[in-house]
Amino acid sequence: MASIFGHSLAALALGKTFSEELRKPKFWILGILCSIAPDADVLGFNFGIPYDSFWGHRGFTHSFFFAALFGSLIAFVFYKFKRPTLALYFTLCTASHSILDAMTNGGRGVAFFSPFENSRYFLPWTPIQVSPMGFKKFFSEWGLEVIKSELIWIGLPFLVLLLIIKLVRR
Repeated sequence: MASIFGHSLAALALGKTFSEELRKPKFWILGILCSIAPDADVLGFNFGIPYDSFWGHRGFTHSFFFAALFGSLIAFVFYKFKRPTLALYFTLCTASHSILDAMTNGGRGVAFFSPFENSRYFLPWTPIQVSPMGFKKFFSEWGLEVIKSELIWIGLPFLVLLLIIKLVRR
């Protein structure tokens, strides 16, 4: 998986594409929550849920279907669907998690199409160093390599996106 920092960066960059009027603290917090929510499935390891199962890591909660459900639910619960574009933002934040995970060089792939088809996939290009699971392991040489990888493969593209948005808005 990409790290919590890489996933959060995606939510921040995607959020910058929305109007300033929408970008309040609640918007940012919920966007970041959506970008990391799919990894709640790692709790399943504590209950004996196998990695490759429907509920396992990178299973259903990493699917585009889940992203649409979760993003819409967040928009409904916190904004009562007053702004339909918020459902799109929260869905994109949630889906960005799966796309970034599928760009990592480890794990067993992502179930993009669950619950309809549960095969796991990687993207053809996997330049992002997979993040270690666990707080202690992250603060190690491996974790430092992950941060460097994410700065290059997530940070720089999103920086370019932000510059393009800035130019377009002028």
